[in-house]
Amino acid sequence: MTITGATRLLAIIGDPVAPLRSPAFFNAAFARMGRDTAFVAFQIPAGALERSWPAFEAMKNLDGIVITMPHKEAVMPLLADLGPTARLTHSVNTIRRRPDGAFEGDMFDGEGFRDGLERAGHPVRGKRILQVGCGAAGTAIACALARAGVADLTIHDSAAARQAALAALLRTHFPRTHVVLGPPDPRGFDIVVNATPLGLQPGDPTSIDPTLLVSSQVVADVIPNPEVTPLIAAARAIGCATTTGRDMHEGQARLAAAYLGIEDWNG
Repeated sequence: MTITGATRLLAIIGDPVAPLRSPAFFNAAFARMGRDTAFVAFQIPAGALERSWPAFEAMKNLDGIVITMPHKEAVMPLLADLGPTARLTHSVNTIRRRPDGAFEGDMFDGEGFRDGLERAGHPVRGKRILQVGCGAAGTAIACALARAGVADLTIHDSAAARQAALAALLRTHFPRTHVVLGPPDPRGFDIVVNATPLGLQPGDPTSIDPTLLVSSQVVADVIPNPEVTPLIAAARAIGCATTTGRDMHEGQARLAAAYLGIEDWNG
C-alpha cells in the first residue's frame, strides 16, 4: 500500500491498541479492493478523549473512526447524532463523517457478535443463554440477542449495579425475553458467552468455570486477541462448539463497512 496526500483515512481509537486486529484486517481488505484508504490506530487513554476530539474533527481526510475500550460511552456527547442502537445501548463503536462535516455514530458490537455466532451455524432464537459481562459491549450483545428472539437470557457482572441496569433495559425494550440475574454457572444453558475482558491478558482467570461445561454447549468469547483464550481452549478440549472474538470482529466489520459507505466489502 502506498499512502499519498490523496489517501483517505479511517482510524480506531482506544487503549490499549497493540492487541487490535482492525488495522491489519481493514488494510488487507482495502489492498484487495484497490481502495486508496488507510486504517490507523490512535492510542488515547481514558479521560483524554474530549481534549483529543477537536483534532479528529479538524482532519478533513478522516472519514470515520472505530471506537473501542475505554471510549464507547465517553464519545457519545461529542457526536452530532446517534443511531438507534447507540441510543438504546448508550454506547458507540463506529463513527462516520456526515456531508456537513460533523460526526455521527452507532453501535455494532451486539449485531456483529450475533452475526458471527449465526454464520458459524448457531442460531439464537429460542435458546437459553448465559452471558457474563454487562459493560458497553455486553449491553449491545444482550440487546442483539434479545432482538433476535432468545427465549431466556441470564446475565451476570461483577458490578451489581451494571447488571441491574442492563436487566432493566432489556425488560423495558424486549419484554418477550425472560431476563434473569444469576451466577456465572453455565450448567443448563444452550449458549455460554464471555463478554468480559477476561482472557485479554496472560494469566487472566476465566469468567466461567470450564469444568462445568458439557460438550453439547456452544461457548462464545468476545476477546479478539488472543483468538483462542483459555476459556475457548478449555471448551474445545471438552468438545464444545465455539465462536471467538474473530467471528465477532468479522461480523462487526461487515456492518461497520456498510455504515461507512464502503462498497463491495470483502474483508
